[in-house]
Amino acid sequence: MTSARTARGRWIENWDPDDEDLWERGGGRRVARRNLVLSVLSEHIGFSVWSMWSVLVLFMSPGIGLGFAPDEKFLMVVVPTLVGALLRLPYSYAVTRFGGRNWTVFASLVLLVPAASTVWFVQRPGTPLWVFLLIGATAGAGGGNFASSMTNITAFYPQRHQGWALGLNAGGGNLGVAAVQLLGLLVISTVGDTHPAYVAAFYLPLIALVAVLAALRMDNVTVLRTERGAQREAAASAHTWTISLLYVGTFGSFIGFGFAFGLVLQSQFGSTPLEAASFTFLGPLLGSVARPLGGRIADRFGGARVTLWAFAGMAAGIGVLLTATRNGSFPLFLAGFTSLFVMSGIGNGSTYKMIPAVFARQAEVAVTSGHDATAAFARSRRLSGAVIGIAGAMGALGGVAINLAFRSAYGRLGTGEPAFYAFLAYYALCAAVIRVVYLRGGHKAAPVSAGEQAWTHVG
Repeated sequence: MTSARTARGRWIENWDPDDEDLWERGGGRRVARRNLVLSVLSEHIGFSVWSMWSVLVLFMSPGIGLGFAPDEKFLMVVVPTLVGALLRLPYSYAVTRFGGRNWTVFASLVLLVPAASTVWFVQRPGTPLWVFLLIGATAGAGGGNFASSMTNITAFYPQRHQGWALGLNAGGGNLGVAAVQLLGLLVISTVGDTHPAYVAAFYLPLIALVAVLAALRMDNVTVLRTERGAQREAAASAHTWTISLLYVGTFGSFIGFGFAFGLVLQSQFGSTPLEAASFTFLGPLLGSVARPLGGRIADRFGGARVTLWAFAGMAAGIGVLLTATRNGSFPLFLAGFTSLFVMSGIGNGSTYKMIPAVFARQAEVAVTSGHDATAAFARSRRLSGAVIGIAGAMGALGGVAINLAFRSAYGRLGTGEPAFYAFLAYYALCAAVIRVVYLRGGHKAAPVSAGEQAWTHVG
């Protein structure tokens, strides 16, 4: 492993984490760990800024001159979710062009815009809805951080450790949802629900600190920088879209429920801001902690198998929610939502483990067919990074769908039951896809692009 400095930052050349000598004795493990830690910090702040509006809507009331209807509040959490999803594809591409270190610095500094804008406008009574929707759109940049961070970390770790590394990276980032909700609870419980600016102001120095640390301690790797056209190649793979379908169900559920949980409690049970804030952090916290666990379990038992278990658990959680809704049971409702967060967290980790496993298996098939091993595994790593970006974007769009479903259900009927039935149907579809595509032993079909064997068994 050699390193080189350019005018644009520090670059590591000849990086191959699957080289045992480099990884164990050449300092590879240490370099990867340092970049992982800083990646987690950056992504954590990004998720906090992205999901900040799930907290800010709890503050908005006529008492501070910002009274909005429930459907308008749901719209405030839909907009950052949507923009964050749309930014994930360009963000995952950008990190391959500009380098992990360089892009992390830029992506962190951009978050100063929504944080500072929020501090300014939430203190001004009578601010119109469109202003908050625009600020929420800029907060979507925090959601884009996930794709660039995950693509970057994929390049640093060997395939055998990627389930754990990606799970830890994503789980630490996902904790940003719980962190900002805990901060909201702290503000409401100490100074009341009339000071939303305190929530956004808290992140201004943290954003600057993370950007400085990334500039000083992170690295760029040329293996990412030199790859071109990976997203187009990945888009031609059937696996990209089946895995994206699954990730809509797992991550879409996690982020969608995380953004909507407080509003759902207010709409379903008439909870006060303090009551809602007292519980909203719990689900995202447990779901974030469960994500690396899902990756670790998938390393042992297979990503497809663990993801199937996760969807079964999520379906059971929906059953609990339907029972709680019909009986008006607040404790049972909380239990159902908490189980959904935990199982979606496990599913997030296991689904992302499937990505490198699928393409590594394709590389193995190519090598046994006589293709060059170096080229085959380089292609595997390139496609894995690209699919992570595509699946991440599609998964976040699932969060948009969940919030729109809640907005429609509570806006028209005053109950979440129709939305819960829709989620249950989608989980059943995902379970069927896993069984047919990834767990039916020996099933293969014609290649979908040159040199690719699609539908490879990866149980």
